[in-house]
Amino acid sequence: MLSGRYALQALEPAWITSRQIEAGRRAMTRNARRGGKIWVRIFPDKPVTVRPTETRMGSGKGSPEYWVAVVKPGRILYEMSGVAENIARRAISIAASKMPIRTQFILSG
Repeated sequence: MLSGRYALQALEPAWITSRQIEAGRRAMTRNARRGGKIWVRIFPDKPVTVRPTETRMGSGKGSPEYWVAVVKPGRILYEMSGVAENIARRAISIAASKMPIRTQFILSG
């Protein structure tokens, strides 16, 4: 962990979309009631392209449809500080429910 006292850590590899990242961030912010500080430690920097339906083979690659963050096991997704532990646990567990992978709550020493 870099900045926060509490964190959400990924336990599985996955592609997490920018929408999922934002949904988790909003859930944490709402639950903490604007208290404390939240860091989002992942950034969606990989474009995922999609071909239009009923298109023949060839004629180039599809256009970027959405962006994902490539997450490996052990990666910190969110960090939080400045709130009580029970509030942080609740906020981070709600953010974890928005993620498509198994995660764990971490408390820095």
